[in-house]
Amino acid sequence: MSNHNIKRIIIYRLGSLGDTIVALPSLHLIRKKYPKAEINLLGTSVSHAAACHPKNILEGSGLINGYLSYPNGLRDPRDLFILRRKIKQLSPQLLIYLTAVRSYLKVYRDVLFFKLCGIKKIIAAPYHANLQNNKWNDRRDCYEYEAVRLTRCLAELGDAHIDNKESWDLRLSPQELYRAQELLRISLTPSKFIACSPTAKVDAKHWGKRRWQEFIRKLYPHFRQYQLILLGAEKDYEECKYVGNSWSGSIVNLCGKTTPRESAAVLKHVDFFVGHDSGPMHLAASVGTPCIAIFSARNKPSVWFPYGSRHKVHYFKTACYGCALDVCTKKECIKSITVDEVLTSCLSILTNLRRDSLQDQGQLCKPS
Repeated sequence: MSNHNIKRIIIYRLGSLGDTIVALPSLHLIRKKYPKAEINLLGTSVSHAAACHPKNILEGSGLINGYLSYPNGLRDPRDLFILRRKIKQLSPQLLIYLTAVRSYLKVYRDVLFFKLCGIKKIIAAPYHANLQNNKWNDRRDCYEYEAVRLTRCLAELGDAHIDNKESWDLRLSPQELYRAQELLRISLTPSKFIACSPTAKVDAKHWGKRRWQEFIRKLYPHFRQYQLILLGAEKDYEECKYVGNSWSGSIVNLCGKTTPRESAAVLKHVDFFVGHDSGPMHLAASVGTPCIAIFSARNKPSVWFPYGSRHKVHYFKTACYGCALDVCTKKECIKSITVDEVLTSCLSILTNLRRDSLQDQGQLCKPS
């Protein structure tokens, strides 16, 4: 079947906010390859209060036309039958397997299920180890980004041009961009902004409230002219308020007050973002905002780092790195990252901002 004859596609992609953002280059490539196809995204239902359904991120982007969801841990034969019926009703001619790393057994099990749904063509399923695993990058001395691994799985569709900013474009609407200006009151009081997300959905990723308080307190004297924007889910509002009390200047607590796409629009206005390995961090990176990211070592280094060269990541590699634990009693990895280390990264960003400002004003000669 030629690409021109494929009119209905299902993309199998699991995950929440960060998982969706790192798949953007792959989603853009798929849409470019099949510009007129009806593309539906299949994933699990959102069960965590801080989780975000892909529809809330991609709606309006033109990359996806519809969404199918099923419960986490789907095992009941009746529920499997209902999901199979829904898939068959769509009559997809192609399934694109675009999940995070899964065991070979799960990959073959999934493919068998989709074949039983009547889908004849399935691509990007990682049957082999080189697609299952994030490659080691000798030049960068770490593993490849997950976004890169996904595009390797899609190599038969062409080059995803992952380094182009257009490949990360959420295609925010004028209404979403205007909403961000309203929330920040930019038209009334021109200001400089720093964004911070001091909460974490997974406990093992959390730096700790006391460290965040100390960091915010030490950050303020160097950024007095800035407003601090706090981002997170509605359930994060009180924790962010508690941490934000250490900031002596103006604060805008937007937890629960913005959609993910409006948060992305807000992040376009900030000079830099500070936060955990989280959805807001990936949102900031997707709109080109420099990130100072605080990582635990539960994942391999670099796999889930914000994509690009403008970011500063703090990652302490322990002997147990890559443990994938949600809860860790010791948290030796993330607790080894000091407040002063993160503060130094912020001051480095400030130096770059001042230099760029002088260059824009023509007061500093650029090197030849």
